[in-house]
Amino acid sequence: MCSNFQSITPPQADWVRDQFQCELPEAIWRDEVYPGYQAPFIWREGEHLRCELAQFGLVPCWAVDDKAFGRRTYNARSETVADKPSYRHAWKHRQFGVAIMQGFYEPNYATGKAVRWRISRADAAPMAVASIWERCVDKATGELVFSFSLLTVNASGHPVMQQFHQPDDEKRSIVVLQASDYNNWLYANQEQARDLLALAPDDFLKSVPAPR
Repeated sequence: MCSNFQSITPPQADWVRDQFQCELPEAIWRDEVYPGYQAPFIWREGEHLRCELAQFGLVPCWAVDDKAFGRRTYNARSETVADKPSYRHAWKHRQFGVAIMQGFYEPNYATGKAVRWRISRADAAPMAVASIWERCVDKATGELVFSFSLLTVNASGHPVMQQFHQPDDEKRSIVVLQASDYNNWLYANQEQARDLLALAPDDFLKSVPAPR
C-alpha cells in the first residue's frame, strides 16, 4: 500500500522531457502528496503523451459528485483491478498512466511502533509508477475531475518491500517501472499490462528511516 509519496519537482523537468517527451505542468503542487492532493501525472491521449496535474485517488465517473471518494481508492490491487467497480472501467479501456515521483513512504514496525520510511530508486533518479486513471466531467459543476490510482502487487520475499506494514498484514508494493517499460506500459493492452505488473529488481530500490 502507498498513501503518501514525494512528488517530482520542477528542477526534474529535464528527466520528464527525456523520458516522456512532454513538459511538466505550469502549476503549483505539493511536495508531499496524500489522497485527494494533486500531482503531475503522465497519460496517453491518442498517440501523444501528456503531463498534467491529477488527483491522487481514482474517482470513477459514477462517483464524480463525491469529492472524497478518491480517499479510499488511491491503490488498486493488480489481482482484482479488472473486476472491482471502482477500477474496471479504467482497466477495460486501457487507461494506463504513470505517477512520477522522487520516492514514497511506508510504515516500518521493526521497533514495535510505526516508523515512517522512505523508499526511492537506488540510483536516486525519479521513478515512474504504474497507474490507472479516469477523466470525468461533473455534470453539476462542469468541473473536469482527473484522478489516478497506483497499482500494487504482493511483495512477500522482496528484500526492501517486505519490511513494511504490520507484521500480520500482507506485504504489498506499488509497481515501480523500469525505464525500458515506460512506453510498454503506457501503450499496453490488458494482457501486456499484466506482464508488467511485477516487483522491482532486488537492487533497484533502497529504503531509509524518514520519521517526521
